[in-house]
Amino acid sequence: MTTRSCAAHSKSATPRAAASSMARVAVAGALCGLLTLPLSAQVRRDSSATPDSLAIRLRRAEEAIAQLRQQLDEQASAGVTTRSRMQLELTGRVLVHGVRNDRRVNNADDPQFVRPDSISPPPTPVVMSARQTTLGAALSARDVLGGQFVGDVDVDFYGGQQASSGGRTFPLLRLRTARGIVRWSNGELLVGQESPLIAGVNPVSPAAIGTPAFATAGNLWLWLPQIRGTIESSGDVRIALQGAVLANITGDPIGLFDTDVDQAERTGRPALESRVRVRWGEADHQGEIGCGAHVAWLDGVNSAPMTTHAFACDARVALASALELRGEGYDGRGLRGLGGGGIGQNLNRSALPLDDRGGWLQVNLRAGTQFGFGSGCGIDAPREADVVSSGRLRNQACAGYATIRPGGPLFLGTEFRQLQTKYAAGTVTNNHVSLALGFEF
Repeated sequence: MTTRSCAAHSKSATPRAAASSMARVAVAGALCGLLTLPLSAQVRRDSSATPDSLAIRLRRAEEAIAQLRQQLDEQASAGVTTRSRMQLELTGRVLVHGVRNDRRVNNADDPQFVRPDSISPPPTPVVMSARQTTLGAALSARDVLGGQFVGDVDVDFYGGQQASSGGRTFPLLRLRTARGIVRWSNGELLVGQESPLIAGVNPVSPAAIGTPAFATAGNLWLWLPQIRGTIESSGDVRIALQGAVLANITGDPIGLFDTDVDQAERTGRPALESRVRVRWGEADHQGEIGCGAHVAWLDGVNSAPMTTHAFACDARVALASALELRGEGYDGRGLRGLGGGGIGQNLNRSALPLDDRGGWLQVNLRAGTQFGFGSGCGIDAPREADVVSSGRLRNQACAGYATIRPGGPLFLGTEFRQLQTKYAAGTVTNNHVSLALGFEF
């Protein structure tokens, strides 16, 4: 009698999804077995047990199973599944930023350098914006080409503003990263849009989300379409060889709707990257150091294509349980297409790729799960003698931030950033203060 009751409850716990059904049946069956075993044992030990007491115990077991079924049903209904019945996870951070600059900059929300026409400081208005709100979706599946598949997409609203009276309050959706990854025990294949292989680390910042912190001040970051492969050894310290074929672009502005090929795409050659990586540790205590090379080409118009290149190293090291050091450095030429190298300048006075070097370093501290602090600096220093007369000769940025998660999904962050941009007429400094308020999910 007891066994039949368990089987009946196990069958009735079946949800719509087949995989979830198996999990529910197993859990319900296990609970039922645990609850009824004592009943069977009690019956064997005490033949004088009354039918009323056995019925009461059975009813309690059935009530516990019914409660478990309800909890499982609520959990299944709260989840989001795809057409292929894979579980889909939604993430995001809704933020409102209030910012203030005391000089004219290239972008009021998240500035990268100071404009040359800001020698005389303008008034210091406070600007508010929700453009750095982000949304993400991710799914995973087992046994795909013999490995684990992970797919994700990340978007924000930093793609510009509608030409309207609303201006900044009508931001446009923008694709950041979109990746499909198959992972095996000793390898990985990535197809999609992601940061450059040789510069995959970004600083932590509550204020620089639309464009990562220290962009045009030592951080190569631009998300590019690519195909990337990795082969990795096993063990506590894992060594990996990586290679990537990337979109070859100059970073030049494009039209409002229609696009055309730029000076890099006209060569008909993709960009190529390779990297050696060393990893150790797991999860929050994982460390990584890597060095790699980048090569691409620009159309020489009436001559052979011009080569652009970079050599870069990056690191992310947990110095203690709550202390982390991260950064990168590079040396190369013609690197605007990797996210503002050469302070957003590709060519020198002779219309050849501009020599450039830069890097950044940041220290981060986590105080439990609620508080985070960090500070760092970055610099981009192209060869000044080769920069065009009206160009930017040097750009450096230093920033300090604090984040607070007071409870639940709430998020607060503040950052102070100082930018110094050098021109032939002198160096101009901007102090940027940002306060971010919002929630995460």
